[in-house]
Amino acid sequence: MMFLHKRTHNKYRLKFKHSNHILRFGKYGLKSDTFSLLKEAQMNFLKRSFLQSSVKVKDKKKSVKIWSRLCFNLALTKLSSESRMGKGKGLFHEKALFLKPGDILFEFDGVSIQQASSLCLSINKKLKLKLILVKNIM
Repeated sequence: MMFLHKRTHNKYRLKFKHSNHILRFGKYGLKSDTFSLLKEAQMNFLKRSFLQSSVKVKDKKKSVKIWSRLCFNLALTKLSSESRMGKGKGLFHEKALFLKPGDILFEFDGVSIQQASSLCLSINKKLKLKLILVKNIM
């Protein structure tokens, strides 16, 4: 008896090791809770809104340190609407990031637990993906 494996397109993307789930730099972090695809414009909006809301939280005595753990891992292409089938893959359109549950988006330090939870809530309202707050135990 012979088993046939289901062929998937671009299977090499699935082989990468998932090692972006541990806090490395800061005391708190934002972790994704769902699968999601973030495009470049959404990621810039996310960084900008995170910086704006961290400025509102910041104390005069402490400085807030922020580390971004995001890097693009997809290149999206687009074919023109008038082209017929069989004319190639298309030109590069934009960069994107595929998030898995457990991926760390941001790490930050220099805030209290109440300020960190308010940061998490303000960013959760602006995005369609679910984020949870993670604390480093060390």
